[in-house]
Amino acid sequence: MSLISKLSARLQNHPKRVVFAEGEDLRIIQAARQFASQKLGAPILVGDRQRIKITAAKNNISLTDIRVIEPERSDELSQFAEKIASIQRYGNVNLQGDPATLAKQRNYFSCLLVATGGADALISGATMHASSGLRAILQIIPRQAGVDTVSSMLILESSNQNLGQDGVLFLADCGVIPEPTVEQLATIAVTTAGLAGHLTNTEPKVAMLAYSTHTDNARLASVKKVQAATELAKRLARELDVKAQIDGEMQADAALSPFAATAKEVKGSVAGKASVLVFPDLNAGNIASKMAQIVADVPAYGQILTGLDRPAGEISRGASTRDIFGTAVIVAAQAVDKSFLYPKLKD
Repeated sequence: MSLISKLSARLQNHPKRVVFAEGEDLRIIQAARQFASQKLGAPILVGDRQRIKITAAKNNISLTDIRVIEPERSDELSQFAEKIASIQRYGNVNLQGDPATLAKQRNYFSCLLVATGGADALISGATMHASSGLRAILQIIPRQAGVDTVSSMLILESSNQNLGQDGVLFLADCGVIPEPTVEQLATIAVTTAGLAGHLTNTEPKVAMLAYSTHTDNARLASVKKVQAATELAKRLARELDVKAQIDGEMQADAALSPFAATAKEVKGSVAGKASVLVFPDLNAGNIASKMAQIVADVPAYGQILTGLDRPAGEISRGASTRDIFGTAVIVAAQAVDKSFLYPKLKD
């Protein structure tokens, strides 16, 4: 059973409210219909009500059990404007503009809906540049306790059950931080491992990737950075009580292939069995993830943002309905307490 199928089955017992910032897009409406039809929770479409109704009708899509909100006509608008004004006064972000005007923008309105408890999780990015969607998310949604760095994770699901965790790989960071510092790279590893463990109920095996493996006398700064980040990530995981096995620096083949790991004499619990791949920078992560999607034609879900205290997915403008639905399932499952998502079996 796929990860999405497993999480969907559990969400039926713990349904969640997912807000879609670009509710007029056909792919979004289709994904919301699937979410509602499978009884995973209550989808919320933000956008022009009439346009959403027309698009749905043209494509024979029922809007039953799907909530539609027009920010300009929402009863929450004044409350949201006050929230933005409060952030402008006391927040640590450069949030500029008239609060009432910002609150009407769909990406800001959707983020505010999640931040104030009106929805459990957010999906945005279907029709906007990543920078626009991320800006609102980073300005409105608070950070996870003890975490300063927000990064992103892409989930690949292969039919090869020997890869990663039953075919599932968690890739980070593929969409936010161009050149992470040692501290940021360590945080990326730990927050990604924490979410991977939450979604799979397993102890993730984290590989800190580089072009070399366990170099004794690293000369290049890029390799030294990964080595330092590996040791820091191990300490940070203990401090944040994140259960994960972390190793690096490591080449991708040594991380994923038991044969390659053995041939290169790479030992340890992560070698050849990694489920979380942490890339040294955004160039490597973004290029590798997009190549995997195109060349291997595997389902990809995300980007899922990590380091926030509320679940949020920033999808690609090229995402399919399948990708969007899968990402919605993941962020919704992220909103379910792990003890409910994976209840202990009774004797």
